[in-house]
Amino acid sequence: MRVSAKVDYALRAVIELATAGDGPVKGERIAQAQEIPLKFLENILGDLRQAGIVRSQRGVEGGYWLARPPEEISVADVVRTVEGPIANVRGIGPESVSYVGSAERLQDVWIAVRANLRAVLERVTIADVARGDLPESVADLARDPDAWQPH
Repeated sequence: MRVSAKVDYALRAVIELATAGDGPVKGERIAQAQEIPLKFLENILGDLRQAGIVRSQRGVEGGYWLARPPEEISVADVVRTVEGPIANVRGIGPESVSYVGSAERLQDVWIAVRANLRAVLERVTIADVARGDLPESVADLARDPDAWQPH
């Protein structure tokens, strides 16, 4: 899985909002706190607003805040909002691809990859990351020394 800058920035912005407490947070504050280019962040926050993940208010007292409790927003929700499906092959879902001959089982590999991505990204909430307390199954995967290998 390749994590784009857009996904990375969106997650960091939502996590920042989860830790900000009550009330609106200015985009400039989020951008500065997370070292995200403001113009890029504003576009991302617009996508998140349209998806119902954040709310916004204009004006002097305005800013952004989470539209739902962070316990109800998964990492997968944010990824899907800014990038689309969690896993696809040539731009389509793995359930829609087909192969013949010796490559026939490749579809099953792509389905399994998507299932494993979902097992992590749908299980971890924004609240989990903001608290620094990941689900044990995810923490176990991250503790595995092989997971840290760059290959």
